[in-house]
Amino acid sequence: MPEDIPADIRDLADRRASARRARDWATADALRDELLAAGWKVVDSGTLYDLERAAPPDVEESGAVRYGSSASVPSRLDEAPVGAASVVLVATDWPEDLVRALRALVEHSPDGTQLVVVANDPSAEQAEALDEVAATDPGAPGIVTEVVLTSARLGWAAALNAGIRRAVAPVVILLDTSVEPEGDLVTPLVAALEDPTVAVAGPFGIVSDDLRRFRDADEDATDVDAIEGYAVAFRRADYVDRGPLDEHFAFYRNLDIWWSLVLRDQPDDADDDTRARRALRVAGLPVVRHEHRGWTSLPGDERDRLSRKNFYRILKRFATRRDLLVGEIAR
Repeated sequence: MPEDIPADIRDLADRRASARRARDWATADALRDELLAAGWKVVDSGTLYDLERAAPPDVEESGAVRYGSSASVPSRLDEAPVGAASVVLVATDWPEDLVRALRALVEHSPDGTQLVVVANDPSAEQAEALDEVAATDPGAPGIVTEVVLTSARLGWAAALNAGIRRAVAPVVILLDTSVEPEGDLVTPLVAALEDPTVAVAGPFGIVSDDLRRFRDADEDATDVDAIEGYAVAFRRADYVDRGPLDEHFAFYRNLDIWWSLVLRDQPDDADDDTRARRALRVAGLPVVRHEHRGWTSLPGDERDRLSRKNFYRILKRFATRRDLLVGEIAR
């Protein structure tokens, strides 16, 4: 067992052991999940246990903290929302993509926009690019930029969770660095979410007939089944209620479908005749999609394997939920 276990973590583990001895499995499971969220894994051995780190430790370097897990990033989600939107980007290995996206956002975004960059154990070139952006392009008036550093490469959902935890605005926009805004992307997406029937919005929508095969929505479509993760907007309050993102999605592919359906689904205590909330495709947004290097940099068989693995998670939760399909709703 590690020697540097914090006292509060050891207390949680002791309480879980007591719950197990009392056969209070619900409490034991809840405490196990709380330990995992704090970055610790319990290994049971009869009535005894060991503790192992479930995530890399946080590291402090030159006064800056590099976080080992999303859960260790200080959250601002309990603060009153301010501003227009928080745009979250993940920086890994392609600095020119990040610089292109950031400079476009700074040029075109309205006052009250917060930019959160998750430096996800970035390459040396990416780290250098981040330093250059901070030094030469700190942001336009009314735009605030924050960088969240990680001590190890987090999975895709975990990296996004790390960034969302720092979001201060009422609307969160996840933007892939392969996307270049050529105008104001933020204002139309914020406006779309003023409609309470809309749960998620973005410029790229997809639809399905059976929740097993998805295709691009028609050009004139507005209501769709899911919003693609290249640019996806939702309310911060919904993330608090329905999140975090499932960190089993280590690869980015299909996380957008899962999250769109989670946001659109009604809670268990909703009336039986309550309709699913909408995924709104906002047409005509000034964005250009460039090469998605997270996809093209992998061999075909590897990206197919990772994509299928993620899709099974969608099926596990939503395979029978045809009521979430816009084609079914329209009938």
